[in-house]
Amino acid sequence: MIDQTKTIQTYPLAESVAQLPTSVPAAHLEQQRQHIILMAVATKTFKVVSSPKVAQVQPVPAPAGGAPTVYAPPPNPGTAQAIAYRMLPSFGFSASAQFGCLDNIFSRESGWRWNAANASGAYGIPQALPGSKMATAGPDWLTNPATQIKWGIGYIKQRYGSPCNAWAFWQGHNWY
Repeated sequence: MIDQTKTIQTYPLAESVAQLPTSVPAAHLEQQRQHIILMAVATKTFKVVSSPKVAQVQPVPAPAGGAPTVYAPPPNPGTAQAIAYRMLPSFGFSASAQFGCLDNIFSRESGWRWNAANASGAYGIPQALPGSKMATAGPDWLTNPATQIKWGIGYIKQRYGSPCNAWAFWQGHNWY
C-alpha cells in the first residue's frame, strides 16, 4: 500500500505512471482506446435485417458423357478471378459455363495467389511446374496474374479441352 504522506518523487513507479498521459505514445494509445470504445458502443445499435445470401455452386449434369459444368456468379471486379472470367471467351469458352470449374481448380491449387509456390517448384495461380513454363505467355510471368492466367487457361485448353474437363480430372486425381 502506498503511504499517502510521502510525495510522488518517493515512488519512482508512480512518477513514471503520472507522466504517461503526457507522452505522445500514451496519448496515441488513449485515442485508439477511445475509438475502440466508441466502435463497441456503436455496434450495439446495429439491427439484423436479414440473413446474408451466399452463392451456391451448383454442379449441372453433363450432356451425354461430358464433364459437368459448375456454375458460379461473376467474380468481384479488380480480382484475379475477374481477369480469368473476362479472359475465358478469348479462348473460346463461355465464362458463365466454365468459370466455376476454373475457379475450383485455381482456388485449390493456389488460392488465386500470383506468388504461390510449393516445394516441388510449382508456381503461380495455375501452379505451373516449373513456373518458368509460363514465360511462353509473357516475360512478366513471375508477377503478373493476367500472364499466369493466360498460360493456365491455354494449358487447360490444350491438355483437357476445357476448364470443366480439367476439373473433372482434378476431382479424380487432386491435380490437373
